[in-house]
Amino acid sequence: MKIAVFTGTRAEYGLLYWLLKDIQSDSTLELQLLVSGTHLSPDHGLTYQAIEEDGFVINEKIEVLLSGDTPVSVAKSVGLGVLGYTDALERMKPDFLVVLGDRFEALAVVQVSMLLRIPVVHLHGGEITEGAYDDSIRHAISKLSYIHCASMEVYRHRIIRMGEDPSRVFNVGAIGLDHLRRTKLMTRRELSSSLCFTLDKPFFILTYHPVTLADEGPEKTCESILSAIDLFPDYNVIITYPNADDGGKKIIPILERYAKTNPLRALVVPSLGQLRYLSAVKECSAVLGNSSSGVIEVPSFKRATVNIGARQRGRVSACSVVDCGVEVNEIHDAISEVLSVAFAEVLNNVKNPYGSGNASKKVIEAIKNVDVNLAKKFYDGIVEGV
Repeated sequence: MKIAVFTGTRAEYGLLYWLLKDIQSDSTLELQLLVSGTHLSPDHGLTYQAIEEDGFVINEKIEVLLSGDTPVSVAKSVGLGVLGYTDALERMKPDFLVVLGDRFEALAVVQVSMLLRIPVVHLHGGEITEGAYDDSIRHAISKLSYIHCASMEVYRHRIIRMGEDPSRVFNVGAIGLDHLRRTKLMTRRELSSSLCFTLDKPFFILTYHPVTLADEGPEKTCESILSAIDLFPDYNVIITYPNADDGGKKIIPILERYAKTNPLRALVVPSLGQLRYLSAVKECSAVLGNSSSGVIEVPSFKRATVNIGARQRGRVSACSVVDCGVEVNEIHDAISEVLSVAFAEVLNNVKNPYGSGNASKKVIEAIKNVDVNLAKKFYDGIVEGV
């Protein structure tokens, strides 16, 4: 059975890593990789190289990103994706296509897969992020998909309420948490050496993405975050680039300028990669920004997240996640809260609602055991437990 896995971003690949390994090592399965998006972008670090360094063979590389940084360029990238992915999937002829999340690149490949009658396995459906158009994309992908592997029971219920048959909707937990059980993380010294950046002070991790469905200008908000960080001079900061949503390229020069102005205190990198990122989370004082990782993975390390702005609004979060607005004083107050002695007790007792790992094997089990009939019927029945 040929299982094609699509990845278009560094973060998505990191979450999928152990699923790829498990498919690769299963004698009854053949792994295929379709790589696109920022993986092929020099501006984002050409991260497809990390995929190859991890021992995976990339079957198809499809470039879709345009040089523009507007809604028009993103929309045109979806069109380029439809064209490129059609040819790629026709050559690959997989039995299933695995897609994670809510990116515009994923929307394009899922449209193609549905029309080519390739059943889609969707991970992390049913979730809500009200501040980004990713929210609508995620739900659209769910309706175009055949097998659903949700990260929580509440999300599984939501997918069923969208009309998907309960027999094809599974709660497997968050797949990125497989790293907790299976990945040997770097020590602080190893991380420092790998980054060529001294980590002798406490530090923050910052990842801020453009907000595409709220009145939250990326440049202004980014400046506010950096100004708030300046109010904590005893803390260094590791900064990663934003994603390829419209407005992302406007943030990068701001981040680079900040790091250049503060070379002993700030490091900016296009991509840490999953190993270095999770190793940094293990050692950091707090994760700042609006990445889904701060909500889904970081609580498992008993580290605090300052979730800034509207992007992740609506997503279930642990008590270690503190939401705040985008003004300097709001960000400052949230950082002060998570660094307080009182909050240390919160972190000691935090439980991650997204599970504790072992999702990859559940995804493979679902693929192997579901009988495929692409003539889906809309499920109008009762959602058990609701």
